[in-house]
Amino acid sequence: MNTSKINRKKTKKIWVGDIPVGGDAPISVQSMTNTNTEDIESTVNQINGISEAGGDIVRVSIPTFEAANSLIEIKKQTKIPIVADIHFDYKIALESLRNGVDCVRINPGNIGSEKKIREVILAAEDRGVPIRVGINAGSLEKELQTKYGEPNADALVESAMKHVEILNKNNFDNFKLSIKSSDIYMAIESYEKISELIDQPLHLGITESGSLKSGTVRSSIGLGHLLMKGIGDTIRVSLASDPVNEVAVAWEMLKSLNIRSRGVKIIACPSCSRQNFQVIKTVNSLEEKLSSIKQEVTLAVIGCYVNGPGESKVADVGVTGATPKHLIYVNGKPAYKVATELLEEALIKEVLSIAEQKSNTILTQ
Repeated sequence: MNTSKINRKKTKKIWVGDIPVGGDAPISVQSMTNTNTEDIESTVNQINGISEAGGDIVRVSIPTFEAANSLIEIKKQTKIPIVADIHFDYKIALESLRNGVDCVRINPGNIGSEKKIREVILAAEDRGVPIRVGINAGSLEKELQTKYGEPNADALVESAMKHVEILNKNNFDNFKLSIKSSDIYMAIESYEKISELIDQPLHLGITESGSLKSGTVRSSIGLGHLLMKGIGDTIRVSLASDPVNEVAVAWEMLKSLNIRSRGVKIIACPSCSRQNFQVIKTVNSLEEKLSSIKQEVTLAVIGCYVNGPGESKVADVGVTGATPKHLIYVNGKPAYKVATELLEEALIKEVLSIAEQKSNTILTQ
């Protein structure tokens, strides 16, 4: 059940392919491929893996015209909307648009003159394709670097507004905006300030956040803060890791805030000397074996009777550790007891049963 008390800022709704972003649309999850886009087979496989993991939108790097031309075949073999990531050469953006991309991400700091940006705007408008304006502390315009000395929130916001004005001047409002920094405080301040100035959808991210462990922590702090304030319409967790991990972390973030749910949400005790089975080992195994489930199912894995009954009663499936057997809960009620060697098998069976029931309910609605 969604019990989120977050009051999201109402932004303009745009569409990236068939995915709505902003307005009353769910906060979408994005990732980015790390393959050579000209390697069509590898790129398609990774995009489909991201989609299977729950990614709503994927971004691919388009550094060359050959990469832009690869989009034609990549689009045929994938389902989720594709954002073309363009730097330096606006002509590659135009080629990507001709080849059917669903959104174009440009960094105004390095794309060139206003005339070049205008050409991209006109081409996007002609095809009904949105633009993502990407402001990044690492690639600010030279004049802003000179003015501010070093990147800060005001410099990022000034850069953003400069390019928003170009879009406004061309009567183009089919865009979303990101304003990223690897510094959590700078990113938060920048997003808070820009949120007060524009009503366009905001793409949240802490850029270059780090490895799977450190990047997850940094992104959770920064993005979690903004999401709890109602800021943000689509998110990407940037990790030096498999893109599927980015999607998984993003979903855990949204699930933790009761914003969106997908898959099995495991509530588990940290384990202590009271545990009556190996909680950590069991949870790690269950997390892996249940990772393919898409329906929302809550599973409470508690090693003893201190918190076990309370957590199990509010979960779809739960277990309270005891001796000589552990008590399984289904739909919040005690169901039966199992020995340790049968515990994992029993929990998987009950979770799969709940997931199937929920899937059938959705199909019949």
